[in-house]
Amino acid sequence: MAVFELLLLYLRSFQVQEKNTIDARRNISFAFWLSCLILFVPGTPVGAQTYVQERCADRGDYAAYSKFQDNLSRLLSRGDSTASNKGPIYGFYNTTEGEDPDKVYGLFLCRGDVAANLCQSCIREASSTLIERCPGQKEATIWYDECLVRYSNRSFFSIMETTPIIFVANPVDGSVTFNSIVEQTFDNEDLAAKVTDLARNVTDLAISSKSLYATIKVNVSSSVTLHELAQCTPDISKSACNSCLLYAIKEFPTVLNLKRGGARILQPSCNVRYQMNFDGTTNGTSTESNSKGVKQNPWIAIFSSLIGSGLLIIIVASCIILKRTKRVKKEKENSQEVQLLHLRQQIGEEFSNKKSRGQKPVGSQELYLMRLDIIRTATRNFSNECKLGEGGFGSVYRGTLPDGKEIAFKRLSRTSSQGLIELKNNVILVTRLQHRNVARLLGCCLEDEKVLIYEYMPNKSLDVFLFGQSLDWKLRMNIACGIAQGLLYLHEGSRLRIIHGDLKASNILLDGEMNPKITDVVMARISSVNQDKANTTRVDGTYGYMAPEYVTKGSISVKSDVFSFGVLLLEIISGRKNYFHLHGESLLTFAWKLWSEGRGLEFINPLIKEPCDGVEVLKCMHIGLLCVQEKLVDRPTMSLVVRMLGGNTIPTNRPSQPDWERYENTQSY
Repeated sequence: MAVFELLLLYLRSFQVQEKNTIDARRNISFAFWLSCLILFVPGTPVGAQTYVQERCADRGDYAAYSKFQDNLSRLLSRGDSTASNKGPIYGFYNTTEGEDPDKVYGLFLCRGDVAANLCQSCIREASSTLIERCPGQKEATIWYDECLVRYSNRSFFSIMETTPIIFVANPVDGSVTFNSIVEQTFDNEDLAAKVTDLARNVTDLAISSKSLYATIKVNVSSSVTLHELAQCTPDISKSACNSCLLYAIKEFPTVLNLKRGGARILQPSCNVRYQMNFDGTTNGTSTESNSKGVKQNPWIAIFSSLIGSGLLIIIVASCIILKRTKRVKKEKENSQEVQLLHLRQQIGEEFSNKKSRGQKPVGSQELYLMRLDIIRTATRNFSNECKLGEGGFGSVYRGTLPDGKEIAFKRLSRTSSQGLIELKNNVILVTRLQHRNVARLLGCCLEDEKVLIYEYMPNKSLDVFLFGQSLDWKLRMNIACGIAQGLLYLHEGSRLRIIHGDLKASNILLDGEMNPKITDVVMARISSVNQDKANTTRVDGTYGYMAPEYVTKGSISVKSDVFSFGVLLLEIISGRKNYFHLHGESLLTFAWKLWSEGRGLEFINPLIKEPCDGVEVLKCMHIGLLCVQEKLVDRPTMSLVVRMLGGNTIPTNRPSQPDWERYENTQSY
């Protein structure tokens, strides 16, 4: 019935869009006769899903008819995308719905060998059951034999979690006959060793696969076959998957004492299971054999019967989908034009206000919205060959438009904490920025993907040249001064104060003449000119560049950017990354010790070919150490930094030695 329900829902939505038309009446008629056909085609039911376990986490309740409930309902309704292979891994999909504090995070995962129709049916049933079994809960997880559904009010994507750990026996495990056979075949130690060894083997297979899923089967005796399965959620790394599965495997000896015939160990980020087969029995359940003695899989008959009806459905549905695709494409084009007009109107109003104050405006026609299909064509569907780099907010790709012009596209991460409204507002404001050391935003895409469009920089980002390559001293100083001037412009050069919040080497682009340009300004905090700091729960910076108050308290200000610039300046001088440890010390601690002991010239990158002015080197180290002072009041403003870098005098203020050890322990070097 699942196939029929899906098709009927699709036709119903199609009917609404074409209400009171001849095509609508034809679609209703088609749905009726197709329903009759599906009902009488043998084997069309997808099959019942096998419920295993659920866990309702104690993270608070949400009220009925609340915003959180609405977001949760919309998120669970999108779980069907799992079966359509919307993501890079088949059968896996994670997404978010809404904005804080009512934001919901959801993860949907099917077993690696489950067919698309069964996956879709399982996700739908699991989502419904989870709401029934965990009513009002802000976090819950449910496991079926075929799929997993998990949601929460906190971000758990890419985080490996091993607790709580749940042990579940196979539904018919405990059969006296079956367990007695296993006990006669193995003693406890021998059985535990065989199950554990095979579990390690299937773990190796799982982490070597793209989907982090694997199964294995071996004959452990003349009459007993051991099956094992391991799977991780594909959002975690291979090393994290390995750790998660090994954590579960350590519990096998305990589980085997209670569930000898078969069991599964469930964790939020992974699960592992084993099952014993004996002479055609699986935990007491027999399987038939054909005349040649080969065991038959009951699913083969079901899937075979689906082929005939599936082909008919595909042919007829394709005709409808083709027609609808043409209409949707036209609607998207119209929608893009409306959004573009809306954005240009807003930008035009801003420029009009700016012009009324006697400032020179920039034409709003310079901003344009680009359709997602054009971007996909330009970047060859965001291929790795076009990828220029990856940052905290997403990946950057080089694209070539039909007229041959090269443009950089920043594909924002779907898990980005910045909402669509905030992004649109920032796009409107950042389009007005014009400075030779700030990357120019050309436009954006606001369809299913959020993409920012920048001018293309042929020399990529600063980190490509800074670490491990030879840059002469003059070029290093030109880059440092340009970054300082660009940051000063963001802080004081416009009507609004912009706190970048994630200044680092990879966010500095270099044009054809190696001039630096600050990028990712759209993701920054933008406030009134009288507001120079803010408190936030959204910490989007990069560890190693973030000021102590930002890491520990979520307090961000223009002085936080000054700290990040100080780290970057020390990196430019030394050619080493801040998380680089020398004798167990961070780059910042190492720089302060050399400077305070009068050995500052030892901090210079040995790859610098041209001799550099020792006085200028010490001055730059002095400025960098002033910028990374632990207390905000001890750090200079960017206007003072620009004057010191461009002047011939050495700063008179002496930086103090902060308690770096306490701060460094909070960061991931």
